[in-house]
Amino acid sequence: MADNDWKKRLGVVFSTNPDYQYEKEAPEEVETLPPQRQKLTVTLDRRNRGGKQVTLVSGFTGTAEDLAALGKTLKVKCGVGGTAKDGEIAIQGDFRDKVTALLTEMGYKAKRGN
Repeated sequence: MADNDWKKRLGVVFSTNPDYQYEKEAPEEVETLPPQRQKLTVTLDRRNRGGKQVTLVSGFTGTAEDLAALGKTLKVKCGVGGTAKDGEIAIQGDFRDKVTALLTEMGYKAKRGN
C-alpha cells in the first residue's frame, strides 16, 4: 500500500512497465557562504501582521539549519521572539539598529534598509 501513494506521483505520466520506479528530484541544499560573503538587509515590515512591527533580515544564502541558528542567536541577543524560515529571519519589534550592529559584529555585511 505504501508503494501506491498517489501524492508522490503527481505530475508523472503513466508507465506500462510494472518494474518502473518513480524517481523524485531531491531539493538541492545550498552551501552556506561564510559571513564575510553574506550580504544581509535589515528592514522593518508591517504588512499582513495586524499593525505589528517585525524586523526582517533577508538575503541569507545557506542551509535552513544555519539560518535557524543565526535567527536563534539574534532572538536571544534582542530578548524577543521571532522565526527563521523561507530564507528570512523575522524578529518581533523594531530592532533594525541593534540587529545591524550585531550582524556586523559577527562578521556579516549587513545594511539597514528603510
